[in-house]
Amino acid sequence: MRAGAPGAAGSVGVRNRGLRSIIQMPGAVSAARAVFVKRAAIASKGPWVKPMDSGTRIRAGARRVRRAPGGGEDAGPFVRRLRRTCTARNLRLASGLVMMLFVATHLLNHSLGLISLDAMEAGRIVFTTFWHETPADPILFASILIHVALAYYAIYRRRGWRMPPSEAAQLLLGIAIPPLLLIHVLGTEAGDGAYAYVLLVLWTYDPMVALRQAAATLVVWGHACIGLHYWLRLKSWYGRVRPWLYAGALLLPAFALLGFVSAGREVARLDREPGWRQSLLADANALGPEALATLLAIERWTLIALGTVLALVLAARWVRGRVERRRHRITVRYPGSREVRIAPGASVLEASRASGIPHASVCGGRSRCSTCRVRINDGQEALPPASPEERKVLDRIGVPPNVRLACQLRPVADVSVTPLLPPNVGPRDGFRAAAMMQGEERTIAVLFADIRGFTGLSEAKLPYDVVFVLNRYFRSMGEAIDAAGGRVDKFIGDGIMALFGIDTPPGAGAAQALAAARGMAEALGDLNRLLESDLPAPLRIGIGIHIGPAIVGAMGYAEAVSVTAIGDAVNTASRLESMTKEFDAQLVVSADVAAEAGADLSAWREEAVAVRGRKERLAVFIVDDAGGLPAPAMRATTARAAAGAGRPPGRRLHPPPPPAG
Repeated sequence: MRAGAPGAAGSVGVRNRGLRSIIQMPGAVSAARAVFVKRAAIASKGPWVKPMDSGTRIRAGARRVRRAPGGGEDAGPFVRRLRRTCTARNLRLASGLVMMLFVATHLLNHSLGLISLDAMEAGRIVFTTFWHETPADPILFASILIHVALAYYAIYRRRGWRMPPSEAAQLLLGIAIPPLLLIHVLGTEAGDGAYAYVLLVLWTYDPMVALRQAAATLVVWGHACIGLHYWLRLKSWYGRVRPWLYAGALLLPAFALLGFVSAGREVARLDREPGWRQSLLADANALGPEALATLLAIERWTLIALGTVLALVLAARWVRGRVERRRHRITVRYPGSREVRIAPGASVLEASRASGIPHASVCGGRSRCSTCRVRINDGQEALPPASPEERKVLDRIGVPPNVRLACQLRPVADVSVTPLLPPNVGPRDGFRAAAMMQGEERTIAVLFADIRGFTGLSEAKLPYDVVFVLNRYFRSMGEAIDAAGGRVDKFIGDGIMALFGIDTPPGAGAAQALAAARGMAEALGDLNRLLESDLPAPLRIGIGIHIGPAIVGAMGYAEAVSVTAIGDAVNTASRLESMTKEFDAQLVVSADVAAEAGADLSAWREEAVAVRGRKERLAVFIVDDAGGLPAPAMRATTARAAAGAGRPPGRRLHPPPPPAG
């Protein structure tokens, strides 16, 4: 909006109900304090009595007021819970969610422009009533102030500028919001917010402002979506709903911009009708040249103030860095004789980023995950205790005392650490037990599968055809393993290794492995029918399954690190897969697997075989077609084993079909 825009001279009726709502509550602080004290007394199971002196009792049972270690009264459970909840991280998240809800409803209002200008205006009345005539107004105003203040604090607290690209994008988009959006906020608050008037100004008098509004929409929404993604990616259900949320995040601003364009074209059409503009300006609370000049001055000085605060924050960081360089420096030692010298107050994660050491951090260093955890090798006695936020995460995954979160650990003396997770971990690894990532012995089921005669097939095909067939095969087998609850460990040539029971009891893992073998056989049949014209002969596979103790942990080097297993169970499963060639069968499964799963495989041939590397012979079942395994039995045993209440081995659940041939 500029001075050349239409309107009549008049005073600027600036609506700022959010600030007014906060200012006009003189008794709010006292009332809140009384409520908190009373709630704390109730939580202590006694009536509240106003303390008169240091020895006053607050309960009828002669119970003295509890004292905090530093003197003064100890807070009740409600107040302590409130202190744990109102952290900077939670306040930043809550304020961001409030503002994102405001932006989302505003974009929905814009989307109504696809219907008509009247529908857009009707939606505006509902929108303004909710956000300006209810308690949502002061909540929104407070959220803006809190979010901006915490953003400045986060910038000051940073010890370096190395960060993931998405985190850098969120920071830059946040800094770009005030210059793009401030004049729009001031204009709609001061003047008439009716869509017809606003669109007339944007489309007729200053189209560049319209382009700036479109850019502001994308910037604000992008900043909010990145923050929401960082928060939700740690939720166990996020992977299932992420495609839907992603589609909504793309469609909402697209519909809003299309509605803005559609309504703008309608206003341009109405503006060509005689007398429409004069009628609109007569009814609108338009801003005169003086009012517009005042708004532009407010915008200019507000941006100057925000820029000044940002400059002061950056200057304070520079001064702090100069002072800390003259003080004692702390040495953080990493594996491989790498050392990083940091100033007191910097976290171990910041030390890793500043020196270019790859370090996992799914949540971006916000103490929401545990992927940045490190093991303290030396110097643990001099470390500060874990904060409540860090302790909550550490207790959730059950780690030993010498494991800390790198994003929260700010050493005050030299320390030696070892990152426990590879840099390429995902959100799921943040909830996996720390012992597993370091290495532990577990009883798991291991499955090996291999394509029979694939070497001859690959020699008769072009490289592109070989890759195409293998990828289709891996996809079909991987989906069958995932559907059964297993984990694809690795692809070796044309072979597959999968693990079952990593996060479940051994019985559930054995049942899942049998269900996976059946699913793989069925998927192979579908794949052969699909590729019938591309293959000289149907693909044939051999599957070996065994269960037993194995060492499970994150193994590898640099980026090639993943959770895998080693041990006798793995070797035995591989040997059983090789035996499918000798028996001309699709599946060779050890009797231990059937016993753990509670599955009756007595209808299939049983042999006692000698396995290389084992002294005793191993009882196995030889299954010609794994697709003949009884599906109802597999589902029943899987559910039963997961519940930890399996039937005795050998009891028949469903009569299996007779073996082929």
